[in-house]
Amino acid sequence: MPVPRPTPVPPPWDAPAPIGDYAVLGDGRTAALVSRHGSVDWLCLPRFDSAASFAALLGDPGHGRWLLTVPDATAVERRYESDSFVLETRYTSPTGTALVREAMPLGDGRADVVRVVTCLTGTVTVEHEWVVRFGYGAVRPWVHHVRDDEGLDTIRAIAGPDSLVLRGDRLPTPQGDRHADRFTLAAGEKVGLTVTWTPSWEPIPPRLPERQRLDQTAGAWQEWVASGRPDRLHRDAVVRSLLVLRLLTDSETGGIVAAATMALPEDPGGERNWDYRYCWLRDAAMTLEALLEQGYADEATRWRDWLLRAVAGDPSDLQIMYRTDGGRDLVERELPHLPGYAGSRPVRIGNAAVAQRQHDVLGEVMLALEAAREGGLEESEDSWSLQRHLVDDLADHWRVPDRGIWEVRGPQQHFVHSKVMSWAAFDCAVRAVEQHGLDGPVDRWRTERAAVHAEVLEHGFDPGRGTFVQHYGATHTDAALLAIPATGFLPADDPRVAGTIRAVREELEVAPGLLRRYRTDRADDGLAGAEHAFLACSFWLADALARAGDTDAAAEVLDALVPLGGHLGLLAEEYDPASGSMLGNVPQALSHLALVRAVHSLRLAREGRPRGRSEAAPVTGDPAAGPDEGRAVAVALPAGDPVPAASAP
Repeated sequence: MPVPRPTPVPPPWDAPAPIGDYAVLGDGRTAALVSRHGSVDWLCLPRFDSAASFAALLGDPGHGRWLLTVPDATAVERRYESDSFVLETRYTSPTGTALVREAMPLGDGRADVVRVVTCLTGTVTVEHEWVVRFGYGAVRPWVHHVRDDEGLDTIRAIAGPDSLVLRGDRLPTPQGDRHADRFTLAAGEKVGLTVTWTPSWEPIPPRLPERQRLDQTAGAWQEWVASGRPDRLHRDAVVRSLLVLRLLTDSETGGIVAAATMALPEDPGGERNWDYRYCWLRDAAMTLEALLEQGYADEATRWRDWLLRAVAGDPSDLQIMYRTDGGRDLVERELPHLPGYAGSRPVRIGNAAVAQRQHDVLGEVMLALEAAREGGLEESEDSWSLQRHLVDDLADHWRVPDRGIWEVRGPQQHFVHSKVMSWAAFDCAVRAVEQHGLDGPVDRWRTERAAVHAEVLEHGFDPGRGTFVQHYGATHTDAALLAIPATGFLPADDPRVAGTIRAVREELEVAPGLLRRYRTDRADDGLAGAEHAFLACSFWLADALARAGDTDAAAEVLDALVPLGGHLGLLAEEYDPASGSMLGNVPQALSHLALVRAVHSLRLAREGRPRGRSEAAPVTGDPAAGPDEGRAVAVALPAGDPVPAASAP
C-alpha cells in the first residue's frame, strides 16, 4: 500500500469532522467511527442497531466520545495495517512522533475497542478524554472507579442494561462530567487502553493483552482476504470494499447491514437523514452477489439461513428490511435531544420505509440465490419453498405501483426499475425449474415474465428519445435503469440499453463519472432539498459500460471514482464534487459492492469473457484452475462466535 502523506489536523476539534475523514473499526457485530484526531465519535453497543454509547458524531463531545490524541500534532498520517481493520495513526508534533494502533478485536466473543499509543521519537504529549452517554447521548451513567477480579483499577459506567468499562496502563480522572488526562511519553514508552461493553448485571471480564489482540485481529482479517480471489484490477480498492462488506455482515446472525451509521445527511442542514443500520434485503442480496463473484462463498449459506428466519411466515408480510437478528420492529422516530451532524435535523432512528411496497426487492433476492445455486450451493427444501411462495405472491401484485428502489415518500408510481426486477424474479424462478430441476408452477411464471417484459417495453420506453424512463408516463430518467443489462432483461449491447446509458449521462452526470440518482426537480420524492452524486449509481455506470463492451469509457469512469475513497478507501452514500465531500451514511455497503462489481465487469470485458448474470465461484473448485479462478472458497469467518472452518480441497 502507498505510504499516506501527512495531513494537517483540522481545528477546532469540537466541530464535526468531515464525513470522509472518519475511519471505521469493526468486530463483526458493530462498528466504531474514529475521526482523524483520534476521537471515537460513534459506537453502538453491542450490535449495529443498538443505541449509541458514543454519539458525538450527531452532536458534540457531551453526547459521548473517546478521545486519544496528540494535541499539538502538526501532521497526521493514517492507514490500515495491510488487509485489515487495524488502524494506525502517526502523529508528528514539534517534540516527537507517536503511533496509535487501534481495532475492535475479532473472534473472542467480546465487544471491545483496543487502543495502544506508543512514543516513537522524542517526547509527545497525549490527551485522553472519556465521555460515556448511553441512549444516543441522552443517558448520563453512574461512573465510578472499581477494582476488577484481578485487583486492577477500572472505571465503570452503568445505566440500565448497559455497562462500559475502561481499563489500561493509565486511567483518566473525573473532571466535571467527563474523565480526562494529559501525560507525556518518551521514546519507547507506551500506554494500552481497552473499553469493554457488558450487560450491567454481569461481572467485569478479565483484561486481555492489547498488543496481542491487535496482532491477532490483523491476522484474522488478512486470512479472510486470502481465502477468496479478489480482482487484481484496482486491487487495493476492491479488497478494502470486500473488507467493508464483511465488516457490515453480522458474524452471529448472518444479516448484512446497509451502513454503520444513522442520520448522516445527504443534504447538509436538510431533512434527508436516514437510519441505515438495518438489513435491507436488496442491499444484502447485492452484497452477497459481490462476495460470491470474488470467491467468498461461505457468506451465501449464512445469509440464506438469516433470510429464511427473517421472512418466515406469510409471504404477504414480507418487509424490505429487518434488524440484524431478523426483528421486524423498525418504527421511525426522532431524537430531539441531538442537534444532528452539521445541524441536519431531524435525527431519525428506525425507518418508515420498512412498510413500503418495493417490487424490485424480490428480484435482487432471487438473483442472489440463483448466483449461490450456480456457484454450487445446494438448494434446501425450505429455501426453495420460500422462493416459490414469494414469487407467487409477486405474481399477484407486480401490476400495482410501488415506492421503488429509492423509497420515495411522494406518490407511488409504476417504476420501470421495479418492473424490470420483477421480470428478473420470474426469470430466476423459471431458470430454477428449467436448469436446476426444481419444482414449481413454471407455466404461470413464464406467462408473468412475458407480461412484465411486454408492459415495460410498451410503457417504460420512450422511442422518441431512445431511452427507458423512470416510471410510466415520465419523460426523465433514473440511474437505476443502468441495472437493466445486469439482469438479462435486454442484452448489454441492445440499442435501447445504449440509448438509456446516453440519456442517463446527459441528465444526471454532474462531474466526470458522477451521477445523481434522479433529478429532484423532475421527480416528486416527497422531500425538500437537493440530491448529490450517488456513488453506487456512478459505479453502475462503469458496470453498464463494461458490459456493453465500451471498456475505455468504463475505465475512465472507474479511474475518476476509485480515488474518492481516499487513503483509507472508505465510501459514503453520496459525494459532492463541488466541495469534495462525502455525504450520507458511511461506510455504505451499496457503494462498496457497486465498486467491486464494476471492476469485475471491466476485467471480464477486457479478457473477452461474456459477463453472465452470475459469475460466482464454485464451492468446490477445479484443482487444475489457476490461482485466480475456480478454487474453493468455504472458509471460517473472522469475527464473532466461533464458526467451524471448512477446508479447501
